[in-house]
Amino acid sequence: MRNVLSFFGAFNPPTCAHLELADFACRETGREGVIFVPSRSDYIRNDQQKDGVLSGEKRLALLRKLAETRPWMHVTNRELLQPAQPRTYVTLCSLREEGYSPTLLLGSDKLPELSTWKYMPDLILEFGIVCLARGTDSCGRIIEEDPFLKDLKDCITVLKTPDDWKNISSSAVRKALREGRRDDLARMVPEEILNML
Repeated sequence: MRNVLSFFGAFNPPTCAHLELADFACRETGREGVIFVPSRSDYIRNDQQKDGVLSGEKRLALLRKLAETRPWMHVTNRELLQPAQPRTYVTLCSLREEGYSPTLLLGSDKLPELSTWKYMPDLILEFGIVCLARGTDSCGRIIEEDPFLKDLKDCITVLKTPDDWKNISSSAVRKALREGRRDDLARMVPEEILNML
């Protein structure tokens, strides 16, 4: 089985931060690669209440373009093909059936909500989590103060992320696109997909 990290998200659009942080996590944990798992557009729009949602096809094309020059990066359209947004645990089980040994990669902003996710604690116990500490988040404190996470802390690996990428987000990219600020886009979006936006 290939040991990989599974990076779920909107990637609306993918940014330099997505790539650099995924690559950083892959190297730090010694994994063989990172699988990017883009969410369904209707889920991003309706459940996450995000604006300017690119189509699933567009986000998939952007990710695949980026993967062309990054051997560690893999992209799956598994969730995009489903009639409704699947649960993360279900997708991880599917990846395992395909021969991967996936670990969930997520940002520290997601830690407080994990206890509300369906199929917990099975997800953490079966697959584990690699958590990217974002900004001033104290993952150790969050985990210690949450009884659910505290009981599962041995299955959570925390990585302190470089500060270089903390001010780059897909929301900022969409805002720069709306305002026509191409110089800002060039700082936040990988060069090979800049002309695809």
